[in-house]
Amino acid sequence: MIKNDAASDSLDKFDRAILDLVQRDNTTPLRLMAEQVNLSTAAVQRRIKRMEERGVITGNVAIVDPTAVGRPITIIVEVMAERTSIEALEAMKAHFAVPEVQQCYYVTGEVDFVLVLTVASMQEYQALARRLFAENANVTWFKTIVALDRVKVGLAVPS
Repeated sequence: MIKNDAASDSLDKFDRAILDLVQRDNTTPLRLMAEQVNLSTAAVQRRIKRMEERGVITGNVAIVDPTAVGRPITIIVEVMAERTSIEALEAMKAHFAVPEVQQCYYVTGEVDFVLVLTVASMQEYQALARRLFAENANVTWFKTIVALDRVKVGLAVPS
């Protein structure tokens, strides 16, 4: 998987139009995408396959409403690490790779990590916070922010 600026530099207007379509609904039939971008169905299929092979398209997923599956609480957590050696940071990244963590960012600034979690209850969050943060010897401190409303949520990248 190639992940560099060369991959984005080689995207033409057709690739970008296809990316816009698949980010909105990747179940759109190739025939309809082809009509919308003025290419043949085979050309659209080849372009999608090439973008997958090059790492431009990294996955195809369904977006699930957390409330509909009993996980209505979204929590953002800022985490400060005690040690920031490469080994310690890699261990933290692996430690945060649990299903409740929807997103995890290693960041610059006053904290080292920002996590977005989804939980069913505050009791579940307390247990998770204990396991991920309080019992982790490399966590200096963490700050919890409870989201009151999911105003805008998405992973679409403007192409």
